[in-house]
Amino acid sequence: MAEPDLAQLAATSRSGVAVLIPCFNEEASIEKVVSDFRAALPGADVYVYDNNSTDHTAELARAAGAIVKTETRQGKGNVVRRMFADVDAEIYVMADGDDTYDAACAGALVRKLIEDQLDMVTGTRVTDWDSYRPGHRFGNVLLTTIVRVVFGPHATDMLSGYRVFSRRFVKSFPLLSGGFEIETELTVHALEMRMPLGEVKTQYKDRSEGSFSKLSTFKDGFKILGLIGRLVKEERPLQFFSGIAGLLFLLAIGIATPIVLTYYETGLVPRFPTAILATGLVVVSFLSLACGLILDTVTRGRREAKRIAYLGQKAPAAALLGVLGS
Repeated sequence: MAEPDLAQLAATSRSGVAVLIPCFNEEASIEKVVSDFRAALPGADVYVYDNNSTDHTAELARAAGAIVKTETRQGKGNVVRRMFADVDAEIYVMADGDDTYDAACAGALVRKLIEDQLDMVTGTRVTDWDSYRPGHRFGNVLLTTIVRVVFGPHATDMLSGYRVFSRRFVKSFPLLSGGFEIETELTVHALEMRMPLGEVKTQYKDRSEGSFSKLSTFKDGFKILGLIGRLVKEERPLQFFSGIAGLLFLLAIGIATPIVLTYYETGLVPRFPTAILATGLVVVSFLSLACGLILDTVTRGRREAKRIAYLGQKAPAAALLGVLGS
């Protein structure tokens, strides 16, 4: 297959490439980030969405040639939701404004999306992790492992913020999170919809001098863990509520065992409050299982509706035929 002309592809407005950069106080690096992406994808529209910055991020991004817009709801998820709603393109490149991602790799990510007809390509980070906070390294491994076990083994760097999306991914994605949980939600959505995914290894750099991370290891880590729990409940309700039902049933058996032993030893049924508790736990256990069965049917209907919305958009290859003239 002939290699697509990325300059030609990016040159058109509706049918081109949009680079999306959510920003909060990144004046130390935003000019370089915008310039690097404009060089890597000539003609692409570079959007910087300022999230209540108190420095000169917006002015510097505009001076570097970016289209600058504002989202007043604080949090990366809120910014990405706004970008996905506002920007109209065929291919979307999303990266952070802290200059930690290699803009020169953007062409490789876009090329893989087109040639392999994918819906999301993740830039998996390659770096000397020893120089990063242990909490960040451990959290990334832990959360990625949980998602791989529950939703599928097709993600190796779930928290990477460097991604390329097809139009049909962006316009069918019901983004709900408001903060740094956004990367987790993107990954789980793609896995649940069984979209074709890909990964490209990219260099992950240190932040520019004067730039500081807004990610809190524990606070945001627990938020992401909580989101994974909610997504398991919403996307895997039968397994989630069946697990609760099993635990309650085992607990009821543990509580009821002494009562049964007493009956066999004395022939009497003791009127212990624990007997009532054990009976109640069994009832709640079966109610939990029933909830799982009902919600599993509801989830299937929601998944079918999202699938229809997804199929309502053109596939990457079909959408690019007019742009590439082939």
